[in-house]
Amino acid sequence: CLWCYTNNTCIDYPVRSVLPPSSLCSLSNARWGVCWINFEALIIAIAVVAGLILVSIAVCCCYCCYCRRRSRSRPDEEEEQLARKREERRLQSLQRKHERKLKHDEIRKKYGM
Repeated sequence: CLWCYTNNTCIDYPVRSVLPPSSLCSLSNARWGVCWINFEALIIAIAVVAGLILVSIAVCCCYCCYCRRRSRSRPDEEEEQLARKREERRLQSLQRKHERKLKHDEIRKKYGM
């Protein structure tokens, strides 16, 4: 049912067209289904909801692509950092071992062992 406030009539909704033609009733005076749903407000609300859905889908897609790209590159960087730290620790360990050996050799010389 399409209720028109200009002439206070209920007209069968023209199903062949999405929006009712202005010859039947102007869009600002047309009410859909129940008398309190303004056709203009309904169209604006549907457009806003559809726009929000499209924007949220686009944001989700961009975010997922960004995360995927970032997660692919990150393990290589993390592995390189771990390898560098492991090598630094190994070199520090070797240096401490060499210093201990020198100290022990000095002590052995001192006491004639």
